[in-house]
Amino acid sequence: MSFDISVRRRLGERSIGLDLQSGSGIVALFGPSGAGKTSILNMVAGLLQPDWGRIAVAGVRLFDSEARIDLPVARRRCGYIFQDDRLFPHMSVEANLLYGRKRAGSAPAIDFTAMVDLLGLGALLERRPATLSGGEAQRVAIGRALLSGPAFFLMDEPLASLDGARRDDILDRIAHMHALTAIPILYVSHDRDELLRLTREIVTIPYQGSSGSPTFASARLQ
Repeated sequence: MSFDISVRRRLGERSIGLDLQSGSGIVALFGPSGAGKTSILNMVAGLLQPDWGRIAVAGVRLFDSEARIDLPVARRRCGYIFQDDRLFPHMSVEANLLYGRKRAGSAPAIDFTAMVDLLGLGALLERRPATLSGGEAQRVAIGRALLSGPAFFLMDEPLASLDGARRDDILDRIAHMHALTAIPILYVSHDRDELLRLTREIVTIPYQGSSGSPTFASARLQ
């Protein structure tokens, strides 16, 4: 099973959670801003500890409150892609990519040359991040994460700042990357059309108002 997640976490006046058991290689979390999607990703990444629950990805237990398992971030082998690219501005594109390879805990699922071809980075290797478009920078960020040898990807609205053509290009490349590597992806967006380009397994996380009532979501095909 790719994802087996059942977590609860109190954040101020809000209680958020997710119940998800899925064998799909790409699962999407859908909902408006403020619904708790990023908090759920952070629990999977190990950046935010659940109050209760369990998290397993690709058969590896990352967190289990009853068994007192809580793997540190570095041991979770998570490729986290954010809205902003977070590249090192003083390094070339090639150096940014190789930094990811140096930090790999295991051999990546794809070698450097194949990754460059897959993401269309050949003409960008000598450039600095400041000279890249938003779509180019996100492709570099995905390549760096891929070379780090992740066991799974977390993608938090990585296309939010891009226009339609650039979004379509990167969505196609993400789908192709998954087809080649079979690395599980948990993908967050508030754009349903974007998600439907990647997967039919979409978990809706509703927005919680000021009432403080819990917001939980269970996986279902939509």
